[in-house]
Amino acid sequence: MKTFKLLFIIACLGLTGCKEEQAEKEAQREIGSYTIKQFLDTENVFDNSFSYDDSKILLTSNKTGIYNLYTVPSSGGEFIPLTESDSSSILGVSYFPKDDRILFRMDDNGDEVYKIYLKDSTGVKRLTPAENVRTLFYKWAKDNNSFYFASNERDPNFMDLLEMSTEDFSTKVVYENKEGMEITDISDDKTYVVLVQPLNTNDTDIYLKNLKTGEKIKVNERQSGNTPMDFSPDGKWYYYTSDEGSEFSYLMRFNPESKVYEKVTEKSWDISNFYFTHKGTYSVLLTNEDASNKLEVKRTADNSTVKLPQVEGKQILGISISRDEKMAILDVGNSNTPTDLYSYNMESGETFRLTNVLNEAINPEDLVAAEVVRFKSFDDLEIPAIYYKPVQATPDQKVPALVWVHGGPGGQSRTNYSSLIQYLVNHGYAVLAVNNRGSSGYGKTFYQMDDQNHGDKDLKDCIAGKDWLASQDVIDSSKIGILGGSYGGYMTMAALTYAPDEFEVGVNLFGVTNWLRTLKSIPPWWSSFKDALYQEMGDPNTVDSVRLKAISPLFHTDQVKKPLIVLQGSKDPRVLQVESDEIVAGVRKNGVPVEYVLFEDEGHGFVKKENQIEGYEQILNFLDEYLKGESHDPDMDATKEISTE
Repeated sequence: MKTFKLLFIIACLGLTGCKEEQAEKEAQREIGSYTIKQFLDTENVFDNSFSYDDSKILLTSNKTGIYNLYTVPSSGGEFIPLTESDSSSILGVSYFPKDDRILFRMDDNGDEVYKIYLKDSTGVKRLTPAENVRTLFYKWAKDNNSFYFASNERDPNFMDLLEMSTEDFSTKVVYENKEGMEITDISDDKTYVVLVQPLNTNDTDIYLKNLKTGEKIKVNERQSGNTPMDFSPDGKWYYYTSDEGSEFSYLMRFNPESKVYEKVTEKSWDISNFYFTHKGTYSVLLTNEDASNKLEVKRTADNSTVKLPQVEGKQILGISISRDEKMAILDVGNSNTPTDLYSYNMESGETFRLTNVLNEAINPEDLVAAEVVRFKSFDDLEIPAIYYKPVQATPDQKVPALVWVHGGPGGQSRTNYSSLIQYLVNHGYAVLAVNNRGSSGYGKTFYQMDDQNHGDKDLKDCIAGKDWLASQDVIDSSKIGILGGSYGGYMTMAALTYAPDEFEVGVNLFGVTNWLRTLKSIPPWWSSFKDALYQEMGDPNTVDSVRLKAISPLFHTDQVKKPLIVLQGSKDPRVLQVESDEIVAGVRKNGVPVEYVLFEDEGHGFVKKENQIEGYEQILNFLDEYLKGESHDPDMDATKEISTE
């Protein structure tokens, strides 16, 4: 990046006002204004697997408005639809390793109680028939004759590990999870099950449970942030990441027989993922480098780096390598380009474009690239953020702005493409996605800074982000709002409640408003993580309840005086609909303009295009009226409500 910047500066030498001339050209260029429907006509598609012979690829796409399954030739070509759901999303799992049968999963309109299904030449069959039981696919067995999955049928609070035959679909229990840990993997030789015990939201213990002897071996030496990764191809080592003695996670390996530990590799940022391919020819490593993926593929034989193709100057965000390791699928995109899929022949180097998802009605030059920025908070702590500046913004044509807060707690805004962000920026709103203290990706000290401190210093970081925006010469400092979903929705309500004069409007997408209720009503399958969550947030069943009530916006709605819009899915198992119902009712008592958009067929986040179009259009209309001030009518009814069924 530094080299590129230097070359750019050199290129501009001798050109008077190079930067100013470029800005003037942008200002003079007519910038297209696009509807949310046009933005969402950009297809969201992701790969699931190659077929057994690598001839085709199973994909999941929302091109019809809801997620369904498709297949496409590995060399590119027409998408062939395999399912035609018009209600619940169908999410692909995999082709069978030996034939063209397919596994997929589906829940009930976002309730997250997933079932596993088989699709073959005779039709569709549900393989996990029990009602009100959550099941999740894990992986295929090494011999390809069965697959592993998790189920909470025995006990709603714990996910057991089971194995299902690919011949007669008979099921047997591999491990009953009576200890309440999280099961993450099983070794290829079926000797070890990998168990994780969260201690708090940063620190976890990893265990290898020997299914033959019953011995439970602790992998990590000391309490630290440890994340399970993969077994070595020969099964002798177990790989995991650890932040013991370091701010960032590095790659370790552990030999359960000799009890030997070895550090494998370390980066200047968190190593977020590492695994071996099916036959062990390659290893894949991902680093979370300043909110962006950095990918490395190496040959295990000599640790040499595989040179991947450069695709139109874009970034390769991820890779999936076929079971025979001859082909790969590349995820390619950046912050102002939606992710496209390419197939890549690992032997010949041939590359085939599989998708071109950007709506052809949208001029790519009208999309805005993310810029990583940093600013000082109230206590001089440096806060990272992702900044999107509208192309049309100039000192003479100032624009309103939004502070965007990610989900979590503990999430991170990344430099990934977002249709909603691009839609808002295209319509003249600058967006600053703040990674406030408590966000992941910036070291464990930064990550732990908001523990039992939510609604205070993390909120002050967002206010500092607003102040940074106000200092930019292209921003109208009197027109800055706040927007977020889930934890970000909580931060929106905390801002309007505890700092009611800081932001001009709030956009709350399925945000927590009553921590006492939310922490008591978490889904049963999160039981293994509950104690760790209580460590961070506080235990609602103890004296912590006093503080949790104090930081819950629902009990302080009388303080809200700025316009608010709330969006919620009624099937949401994480943030219940009552959270939004009650915050809307409470704020309306103040006579404050409140709009409420409720989707009867959505869960935690909106996946159906028709609902996204409706919801995001309502957000823009709300912002245009109450932040931009384009059509505000003081006599308008302040309690607009929309319910979709």
